[in-house]
Amino acid sequence: MIVMDVEGRRRTAAGYAVAALLALLALVHLYWATGAAWPAADERGLSLAVLGSVVSFGPVVVLPLAALEGGAAAAVLARARGRGGKVPRLVTAAVAAGMLLRGVIGVVWVVVGKDGAGDVFPWLNALLYTPLCFGFGWAAVRAAR
Repeated sequence: MIVMDVEGRRRTAAGYAVAALLALLALVHLYWATGAAWPAADERGLSLAVLGSVVSFGPVVVLPLAALEGGAAAAVLARARGRGGKVPRLVTAAVAAGMLLRGVIGVVWVVVGKDGAGDVFPWLNALLYTPLCFGFGWAAVRAAR
């Protein structure tokens, strides 16, 4: 019985961590929708650092991402709290699959390289984005179970 309780608390903590990350990402995308480019000097630098290529960070692009991340955060939080039934569990599993897939793609980018990625993206991908995707992807797997 004690083992089940510890496992349940770990699953809940994993869900809270994933929900917090998704909420933070939603807030960052909302911030970028205002035209701000932090932590880069401009939108081009931000795009190269975050995605490794030059794409728009305008509201039309980042607001739907913020909404998606916010909705996913709410679903993962509901799952962590044991509420909502099947939908939060499926959303949490989808978040896990997406993060783990991004982690695998990140490893491919590290090994093969990403042409035109600039100087910053390869380092951020190898040292930050890919490890975070694997870590939070695994946490989402735990939360989804």
